[in-house]
Amino acid sequence: MTDGALAQNRLQAVLDHPEQTLVGIDFDGTLAPIVADPEQAHADPRAVAALGRLGRLLGTVAVVTGRPARTAVRLGGFRDVEGLDRLVVLGQYGVERWDASTDEFVIPPDPGQVAALTQEIPPLLDRLGQGAAHVEHKGRAVVVHTRQLPDPDASFSTLSGPLNDLAERHEMVVEPGKNVLEIRSPGIDKGVALRAIVEQTGARQVVFVGDDLGDLPAFREVEQLRREGLGGLLVCSASHEEDALSAIADVVVQGPAGVATWLEELADALEARRSTV
Repeated sequence: MTDGALAQNRLQAVLDHPEQTLVGIDFDGTLAPIVADPEQAHADPRAVAALGRLGRLLGTVAVVTGRPARTAVRLGGFRDVEGLDRLVVLGQYGVERWDASTDEFVIPPDPGQVAALTQEIPPLLDRLGQGAAHVEHKGRAVVVHTRQLPDPDASFSTLSGPLNDLAERHEMVVEPGKNVLEIRSPGIDKGVALRAIVEQTGARQVVFVGDDLGDLPAFREVEQLRREGLGGLLVCSASHEEDALSAIADVVVQGPAGVATWLEELADALEARRSTV
């Protein structure tokens, strides 16, 4: 984790210039808990309420997720939340988009390879003795979940090589996560998506909150933006399953509950400063 004084300086820059700040935040494991059934992963109401408060204080609030945009909006309960009228949701690593201001989705056509993958993955799982793994069709991607299996880590290791080979044959890539292996199109990640919205909004400071390997490109992009002269603050939603981001984060909190508390504290601090101006 970043030196405490440096992290405080980076936070102070956000407090001093909130109107120039973009907050990007992941969904699963960050706003919502990781659960066995991904359809039950609803965003923490405290976190959503805090984002609503921040939406009135910051330049931009954006959810950047591997989930389809429609799914993130539904499970997040973001519609009609006071203060989130300018929220942007970037789904499928930035390929899809929802703007709260218009309630419009931009959803490109699904890659043709996905249909073939959905046919080939179940027999492959059966051959590897992992037929009980949950397969999720995300439209532009296919995800294999090992969380519900007797030994999730061992199953993850067993499946990793064969699924990478399968993805390569279809000119796709595998995005590993917490007991998940997601096969999707190459060429875009959360770092690319974050860069695009920073350039679109003209933000001078970027906060990114994430928890998993899929968030690492966004963390790296914030580091690059710092080198280019922008401010940047990295917040890790830590868990016992993944600690890849903790070493490079400025702030480490414990899971979605910790994220909700941190967002509330940021909103408290910004509101207090506004009241004294």
